[in-house]
Amino acid sequence: MTRYTLTQASQLLQSKQISAVELATEYLAAITAQNPAINGYITLDQDKTLAEARAGIAAVKAQSGATWANTVEKLTDITERVGRIWGVVSHLNSVADTPELRAVYNELMPEITVFFTEIGQDIELYQRFKTIKSSPEFAALSPAQQTKLNHDLRDFVLSGAELPPEKQAEFAALQTEGAQLAAKFSQNVLDATDAFALYFDNAEPLSGLPEDAMAMFAAAAQAEGKSGYKIGLQMPHYLAVMQYADNRELREEVYRAYVTRASELSNEGRFDNSPNITRRLEITLQEAKLLGYANFAELSLATKMADSPAQVLDFLRDLAKRAKPFAEQDFAAVQAFARDTLAIENPQPWDLAYASEKLRQAKYSFSETEVKKYFPVSKVLLGLFAQIKRLYGVDFTEKTVPVWHPDVRYFELSQNGAHIGGVYMDLYAREGKRGGAWMNDYKGRRRLPDGRLQSPTAYLVCNFTPPAAGKEARLSHDEILTLFHETGHGLHHLLTQVDELGVSGINGVEWDAVELPSQFMENFVWEYDVLAQMSAHEETGEPLPKELFDKMLAAKNFQRGTFLVRQMEFALFDMTIYSEDDEGRLKNWPQVLDSVRKEVAVIQPPEYNRFANSFSHIFAGGYSAGYYSYAWAEVLSADAYAAFEESGDVAECGRRFWQEILAVGGSRSAAESFQAFRGRAPSIDALLRHSGFDLNAA
Repeated sequence: MTRYTLTQASQLLQSKQISAVELATEYLAAITAQNPAINGYITLDQDKTLAEARAGIAAVKAQSGATWANTVEKLTDITERVGRIWGVVSHLNSVADTPELRAVYNELMPEITVFFTEIGQDIELYQRFKTIKSSPEFAALSPAQQTKLNHDLRDFVLSGAELPPEKQAEFAALQTEGAQLAAKFSQNVLDATDAFALYFDNAEPLSGLPEDAMAMFAAAAQAEGKSGYKIGLQMPHYLAVMQYADNRELREEVYRAYVTRASELSNEGRFDNSPNITRRLEITLQEAKLLGYANFAELSLATKMADSPAQVLDFLRDLAKRAKPFAEQDFAAVQAFARDTLAIENPQPWDLAYASEKLRQAKYSFSETEVKKYFPVSKVLLGLFAQIKRLYGVDFTEKTVPVWHPDVRYFELSQNGAHIGGVYMDLYAREGKRGGAWMNDYKGRRRLPDGRLQSPTAYLVCNFTPPAAGKEARLSHDEILTLFHETGHGLHHLLTQVDELGVSGINGVEWDAVELPSQFMENFVWEYDVLAQMSAHEETGEPLPKELFDKMLAAKNFQRGTFLVRQMEFALFDMTIYSEDDEGRLKNWPQVLDSVRKEVAVIQPPEYNRFANSFSHIFAGGYSAGYYSYAWAEVLSADAYAAFEESGDVAECGRRFWQEILAVGGSRSAAESFQAFRGRAPSIDALLRHSGFDLNAA
């Protein structure tokens, strides 16, 4: 397993030629390397792990000279081990929440936060990194290593390494409290979501709901040992009711429950996130001012492509201005259809998805329910893998490994027989699982000090409608878009060819560019050949008819203006509240949301709407002062896909996209990578064209 026998290891430990940390690390690396063969796993004591890690850091600082090998590489060994252990705990907290796991997570999280904050503020470590930067060795480092070192030096400063000790302690306390608040925010949203349930003995009040939704509701009831149907607030439940339920009172009840989650208006205020939001805004502003920034938005953008909050706000308002006339047209069309065809004289927010779906069916002669019948999940996955093979020549092979839920599947990626990495796919919604969809990494690509290559592994998590009534799950076109999106994130992490962990895969990539590979992949779900090969009708087995696809394509930009304006609402709210520099005004965030809505929104929600209280992206998910990234990166992704439209050579264009975007990870700036792929700076024209907007629209 290692280059030492047990006797040799004992002698080396006693003579202090190696440390226990070094030996343990070597064994862990060996287990990781051999895991496909031995299926090994480890359970580690958190306190012992942190104690050993701190001892390892002390040993690094005790060395006389600072080099890449004895400082940066050693610190990477230590932090990766701790980060990987905590990453597993954090991941399980998101996908398999139980009271026991949550208690452990909440107990350990402050310790982990303190540990990494200590490293970021360690002036001795910081000095060693500065010494390497100013030494002759720096010029001999690879470009990836140089980029990582520069990022590390920046991050030391942003962690408070240059602050006086008393300010460091204050900053560390804020960091810990902020991490706890983020966890509590997510837990409140999950608990509020899972706490809601409506039960029906028969199907009469559920008219209009498609067969697969009824099967899902029946399965939810059966899981509790009940007959009839159970409706919850998990996304597949919510969307089914909003889009298809003829019962207007039911739609309103479910809508009200959904938009008041985690607020003072639901569950007797037990999960109310309102104080959490205000305190988080206070903390982030205090952190920013300690580091010399006027507000948190400025601090957030220090590591992003965008130059300033003003630049972001101008970008968002420009896009909102372009989209709003189309959103107004969208809304007028839905209102007229609801009034004239559905006899809903004054449509309310809980009517809009229902009326929109009915209008889509009437205008384009197809329904999402009809489309869904063509896409069994097994066929969709094969089609996804085939498209990746076409783009990059990469194969996916399913393997049997231990998983956290029976629904989870694991695939290994390879090219010409050479192993690349692995991905866990957890696709279906369930209680105890955080809503939304995301990709996260278990480990990143790294060239280990002994020369071996550590391959990357990713988690891909969605909340699709689960299989029910003994039938295979079928995906809507929107769910397929989500699957391709998250797979794009996964490919960004897995297809890296950078060997330096800090900038391999998604590591070190500017946050407002990280959505480029994910949104790029969505474009292929609008190509007929791609969709046809992943389709098989549930009754006939026939592929998606070209006629139906043409209707879908015609409807591609249906309500697109509404969607974009709503995204601008979210992004402007996010950037505005985090741009506030007066602590006394932070509590006014509900008023800020109202003013943003008055500025850009076409549809005004009811007064009781508490959307912000479940807006996990910006209060618990890493998108604080960063939600604009979706629109920012969509400009990049639309322009990147336009290269494929112009080329006609998918394989060659895919090779260049891999080489210039995916392979380089964070080893160079996103702007440089895009320029290298496209041959120029990005243009908004492709996004406007794909959205169906007039390029000359004001």
